[in-house]
Parts: sequence; structure tokens; C-alpha cells
Amino acid sequence: MSQDPIRVDIVSDVVCPWCIIGYRQLLKASEATGIAVETFWHPFELNPDMEPEGENIRDHIMRKYGSSAEQSAQARTRLSDLGEDLGFTFSWSDDSRIYNTFAAHQLIHWASETGKAQDLKLALFDAYFTDGRDVSDSDILIEVAADIGLDKGEARAVLADGRFAETVREKETFWTSRGVSGVPTMVFDAQQATSGAQGVDVFSQVLRHMAAQPRQVPAS
Repeated sequence: MSQDPIRVDIVSDVVCPWCIIGYRQLLKASEATGIAVETFWHPFELNPDMEPEGENIRDHIMRKYGSSAEQSAQARTRLSDLGEDLGFTFSWSDDSRIYNTFAAHQLIHWASETGKAQDLKLALFDAYFTDGRDVSDSDILIEVAADIGLDKGEARAVLADGRFAETVREKETFWTSRGVSGVPTMVFDAQQATSGAQGVDVFSQVLRHMAAQPRQVPAS
């Protein structure tokens, strides 16, 4: 017997590798269990105080987590292997940088008004991790938005006037005030939450559990 998709709210950042891995794992779990999901993306900034030019990702990881250069390299290799298993390509280099994503989240919110938030989010994951593009750069954000069919002029205006800046801040505060301190955080039908890329097996278990529960889905 078919049922409505399970709503999954995903709190994440565009420059979070575990966010795209977790999302791909969730899709695999959905496919494996035959339980449909409908995903909604919410903003979180890993580096809200990041300088405009960004920071070398190797240096950033070493500074933020106290890891060695070797540990940092091993972490990127692991991510690449996980990505390959899930059909996603990470293209790391010695020059890879991490950026502030506040502007990207504003554009994603704008895209949600026409039902294209997920399209833009996934396109930005590709732009950043696979193509190595600067997702804090307005011109690049506008180009990516245009590539998925959004209006280029309107995208430029959204970023120029910051009309959704306050809304994005409010959304970020909403989730952090509810205990979200790391991403991805996934909330299933507003009833159960997971943190991190839990893996296909764990997500499959969660979906089976949720599918057996009474539905209590909030309005979008």
C-alpha cells in the first residue's frame, strides 16, 4: 500500500561535505526501502565569520579541529571514497578553499518561492565540491541560479538588496535555538532527528520506523 512521502527537513550548509553525503545516503535508503521522502532544506552556516576571500580548506581544517596535514588529507580521501560510492565527485586540490555561505542561503530561500530550492542547493553542492567554484561570489551564484532556470536579473537583485537576509538569519536562529549545532541535521516528519551522515543502513531503519508511525506532518 502506497503512502505519502516522509517529510525530511535537512539543516545544512553548501560547503558541508557530510551534508551532500548524508543526502545521497538518504536517497539510497529511500530506494532500498521503497519508502518515499520529500526533502526541505534549511540554512546553517559553518563559518559565519569567514573572511570574504575564504580560507584554504586544509589550513582551515587543521586550525579548526587541530588536525595534522596528514589527518586532513586522510579525511578528504575518505570523503572522496564515500562520494564515489554514492555517485558524487569531490575534486579536492591544494588550493581548495572554504567560504562564507550567507549569500548562497539567501538565494536558496528565494529559489524556494518557485519550488527550486532543492535544485539550487544541489547545483551549488556540485559547483563547490565538484567544480571548485567560489560559492560566496555573487556572479557565480547568479550563474548557477540561471543554469537551473531561475531569472538571472532577479537573482542579481536579490543578492544586491539583501531582501531575504533577515529571513535567513531568523531561520538559522530557529534551528540553532532548537539544539542544532552540527550538520547535516535531518528531522523526519517533525518527530525524529538524526545528526550527521548516518549511513544507508541507519537511514533505512529510520524510514521504516517512521513509516510505521501515525503521520504528524506540519504544513510546509
